[in-house]
Amino acid sequence: MTVADPITAAAEPRATPDPALDARGLRFGYQGRAVVDGVSLAIGKREIVCLLGGSGSGKSTLLRGLAGLAAPDGGAVHFLGQPLLAPHPRAALVFQQPSLLPWLDVSANVGFGLDFARQPAIDRQARARRIHDAIEAVGLASHAHAYPAQLSGGQAQRVALARALAREPELLFADEPFSALDAITRAEMQSLLVDLVHRWHTAALLVTHDIDEAILVADRILLLAGRPGRIAREWRVDIPRPREEHGDEIVRLRLDIVAELRAATART
Repeated sequence: MTVADPITAAAEPRATPDPALDARGLRFGYQGRAVVDGVSLAIGKREIVCLLGGSGSGKSTLLRGLAGLAAPDGGAVHFLGQPLLAPHPRAALVFQQPSLLPWLDVSANVGFGLDFARQPAIDRQARARRIHDAIEAVGLASHAHAYPAQLSGGQAQRVALARALAREPELLFADEPFSALDAITRAEMQSLLVDLVHRWHTAALLVTHDIDEAILVADRILLLAGRPGRIAREWRVDIPRPREEHGDEIVRLRLDIVAELRAATART
């Protein structure tokens, strides 16, 4: 494998200079049983990291812990250089279901949460600007006053993304946000996520079980495998975008990931 190769792999995550998030030696368990153990990872600013793994590998458990929604049984998480002990106002989450409030229109759903106690206080004008910019960024300016019942599944998920963007996050956590969408809409949302991360200068951690999604979206792919879950392998992906035009590199990387996933499953 040469230095110019667009795909590089490592057995353990490499050091990331000046990361947005840095986690070391994490352990999360349930009823006395470790779900993930000994996990260390970092996410650089303006970087998209995909956490890939099979069902039951602990992907969602790890994401919730990294987002501050659960305290680790061991290890520590630092966000923007400070210990993360609770959800941070400069981080945002997007889940598989958009979870929009049906009695609020798109604008109100996008702005929902900006006035929560943990959020920095902003004036009315700044709040309106954030909402407008976020809705425009996801291509829903003409639907600002529509209600959730009037939206398609893809549009609803765009609203969920806009709601996260309105917080102007340094890091976006996304837990299989496109898995319920049809193939065409899913591809559109994957492209939108990449575009938004680059335009809004944020970082993203995307949890997925879809190898193709990880390849098309990520700057780095981390494979979580085993019982308890551990980082089994890392791939840095420098395939030029749009990646659909580079079939040979995609196929080669996919085969490598599948082989590693099978080997990890056999070890388990």
